This record gives sequence, structure tokens and C-alpha cells, in this order.
Amino acid sequence: MQLMDIGLIGLGVMGENLALNLARQGFAVTGFDLDAGKRHSFSQRTQGLQAKAALSLQELVSSLQSPRRIWLMVPAGSAVDSVLADLRPMLSPGDVVMDGGNTLYRDTQRRILTLQGTGILFVGAGVSGGEEGALRGPALMPGGDAAAWPLLKPLLQAISAKADDGQPCCEWMGPDGSGHFVKMVHNGIEYADMQTICEAYWLMHELLGMSPADMSAVFRRWNQGELSSYLMGITADILAHTDPESGDALVNLILDTAEQKGTGKWASQVALDLGVTAPTIANAVFARTISALHRERAKASQVLRGPAVVNTDNPSAVLDKIQQALLAAKICAYAQGFSLLNAADKEHQWQLPMGTVAAVWRAGCIIRARLLEDIRFAHERTPELENLLMDPHFSAVMARCQQALRDVVAMGAMQGVAIPSFMSALSYYDAYRSARLPANLLQAQRDYFGAHQYQRIDRPGKFHTQWAT
Repeated sequence: MQLMDIGLIGLGVMGENLALNLARQGFAVTGFDLDAGKRHSFSQRTQGLQAKAALSLQELVSSLQSPRRIWLMVPAGSAVDSVLADLRPMLSPGDVVMDGGNTLYRDTQRRILTLQGTGILFVGAGVSGGEEGALRGPALMPGGDAAAWPLLKPLLQAISAKADDGQPCCEWMGPDGSGHFVKMVHNGIEYADMQTICEAYWLMHELLGMSPADMSAVFRRWNQGELSSYLMGITADILAHTDPESGDALVNLILDTAEQKGTGKWASQVALDLGVTAPTIANAVFARTISALHRERAKASQVLRGPAVVNTDNPSAVLDKIQQALLAAKICAYAQGFSLLNAADKEHQWQLPMGTVAAVWRAGCIIRARLLEDIRFAHERTPELENLLMDPHFSAVMARCQQALRDVVAMGAMQGVAIPSFMSALSYYDAYRSARLPANLLQAQRDYFGAHQYQRIDRPGKFHTQWAT
């Protein structure tokens, strides 16, 4: 009996497409799912390839060559623990188990600790690109037990997306939960990126009265320059799509309530835990939570007053400013994401390869964009780069675009258009470039009511003052 190269557990959309990708690249794959219908679908789609569906975990494990390589694509959380508990007695030292779900990195850390001493190698891998990426080439961010990488590298780099220079969008991130942490930050940036694009669309709608078709043409044009990205491209496609029943633009008929799966929230929470300023990422999460208050907002719109609407005299000039503001806000979001990676790297001593992270994100993933090539170069120029805004290229771009960002934020505020990501990006930029902030008064307040002490600029040490006389 031929022994297979890899086993894949969880044959949902992502799992099945990854397994099909592996099989098309010439690897022999055994798939398993508790759902008989998914096993049947897998068998049908892999006809003619070196692939088969196992009827049990034991059958899957027995079908694999040693050391075994097993990829879990089951829902994050308790399902991973359950499958891992079932697998553990069947595995031998040197076998590899890789979790490719959207798992919280702390869970990956815990599972690695649980398996210490068993010889079983555990890997947490970020997988980005959605179902199409899984089938055609995702971006992959594995991390965990380093001994597993030589066993996984030939398979993962073969199926991953390839950047324009031919490099696979899959590299080893580091030890511990680093792979899943990098994916979490990717998703945080994704939240911010999507929200800034939505705000640009809404400004065109509210300030300029543009039709979706006209906006589609604008986004398509912008996608040819510095703003070029996967998300800009799909936005142009979405805005051009017509509802076949009504003839209206389909986007006009979609309920303005956005859902989320939690990774953006995790990124925001971890930023707070690590003391990292990431307001554009956090505000993108809050934008989704307030969108969920659809009934409340409908009521509030009948009660709460906004400013008088003023017609725009020069739509072309406003469009140019929105374009520059969008670029500036995106750069701020990426800067926050990479600051979060830097902070975690210092906290956990992962030695994250920042330039490699940017390189891996250049293709296959949701946030793939032209910007990432410049981000890669920035980290290659300055390996210890503290903040993306301090790189000469990006500081020059921000110098060029920051006034447009101010003008757009002012227009949004004066016209009553909610643009939290643009506003937070501007505040982040201004706070970061300020040599002095009003936290001196805040420290005095804390010392006044709680005797928390403060530091002085003219002498070392900590001080307390009896403020009340």
C-alpha cells in the first residue's frame, strides 16, 4: 500500500481546497472529516489525483509515511484540542501536527507546552487568502517547533502563492505561537484596510453624490498606482455589480451591518496588553460593532441632529484628497500592525523576520498590496526599525499626504460623515510626531487623586505633591 505524504483533517471549504492544492502539486493526500458528505465531496473533487478520504482518524494516521505530517483545518478552539487529544495516542516522536485555523496564538503556545516531552512537533500556521487562495495559492505563516519546518517546507512552499519575483509567500516565522500571532496582526491590518476603503467609498457617496458605477471607475483607476491592492481591486468589482432583479447597484441593497470572526478584536486586545498604540485597527473593530446597532441607529437618525450639508464646489479636488488620505491612513494602519509585531517580538523573544513577514504578504493573502514591497525594503534598510513612519520613504509619503488627510477629516467632521479610521489615523500620526503631549497633566491628576507619583523633566526620580491647600 502506498503511504501518503500528508493528512488533512477538516474538509470544509478551506480544508478541501488546501488538500486539492496539495494533490495538484503532486503530493499524496489523505483527507478526513466527521461529515460523510464532505468526505464524499473530497473524493469526487480529487478523482485522478493521489488522494483518498479516510473513514476514521486511525485510518488517516495509518495511511501516512513516517514521520507523519498532519494538517488540522478544524474550527479554532475546543475542536482543535479535541482532535489533538484523539490523535495523540496514535502518533510517534517526530510526527508533525499543524493547526492552520484562525487560532489565538496563546492557544498555540499552550498546545506546544502540553506536547513537550512527547516528541510530537506542533506548528501553528496562519493561512490567508480565503477559499480561492487555499485552492490557487495562499500566503502561509508557520511557526512553532523549528524541527518541523524541514518536513513541512517542501509542501507548504509548493502550494503557496508566488510573489512577482517568484518567491513563495511562505516562510518560517519563528518559535512558539509566532505564526498565529503574525496572522492575527495580518487580520488586524485587514480590518483597518477594509474600513478605510469603506470610508473613502462613503465620502464619495455622501459628499460627492457619486453613483456606485462612477466610484468603481475611480477605485479601478486608483488601483493602478500606489494604492494598488487586492482589496482595492475587489472594491471596484463590487461597486460595478448590478442586481439582476432590480437593476440597481447590488451594494445599495446590502444591509449595512458587518459581521466579524474575532481576529481583529484579538489584535486590538493584545495591543492594549502590550501597550501598543493601534487606534486605526481598534476603530475598525468598533466600526463593525456600531454597524450591528442597525435598529438603534435608525431610531437615532430621527432624533439626533447633524450639521447642515454643504455642496462641494470642486468634486475633482475632493477626490484627489480622498485618494491621498486613503494612502496615508493605510500607511498608519500598517505602521500600527508592525509596531504590534515589534512589541510581541520583544516580549516573547521570537526574532520575527519583519522583512520576511512583509514579503510573505505580497501575494496570496487578503492584504496583498504594492505597499508591502516598500515595507519589505524599509525593514531590509533598517532591521531595527522602530516604526514604519520613521522610514525615509514612508515619512516622505506622509509628508506629501498628511495635509489631504487633515482636509478629508475636516470635511467629514463638518459634513457629519462618520470616518473613524481616517480620524484615528490622523490622531495617531500627530501624536507620534509630537515631542510633547498633555500626559504631564494626566500624571499630575493621577498623583492628585491617587498619590501615584510623577516624573520631572529637570531631575531624575519619582515625586509626589500635596496638591490640595
